[in-house]
Amino acid sequence: MADSNKNKKGQINIELDEKVAQGIYSNLAIINHSQSEFVVDFITIMPGIPKSKVKSRIVLTPQHAKRFLKALNDNVKRFENAHGEIKDFEQPTIPLNFGPTGEA
Repeated sequence: MADSNKNKKGQINIELDEKVAQGIYSNLAIINHSQSEFVVDFITIMPGIPKSKVKSRIVLTPQHAKRFLKALNDNVKRFENAHGEIKDFEQPTIPLNFGPTGEA
């Protein structure tokens, strides 16, 4: 008899702890890349505060970055189909003094 606690073939058991489940608010993402990785830094910028810190950094392989792009695009399309078009307002250019540019 099969063990009922075992995962079905091909399934992944993913755990989400309380601290990570709360999430981190970000209103700016800075993306850099090299031949082997994409680095996405998530930042929260607040009006009137001239200094901000990176809140989270995600490092992806190019293949995973492309899959993430596709998944995000698919989800935005589904969201807009359900709730209407997301308006993309022009944002003022933010001068960034943030490490090296181009390659991570």
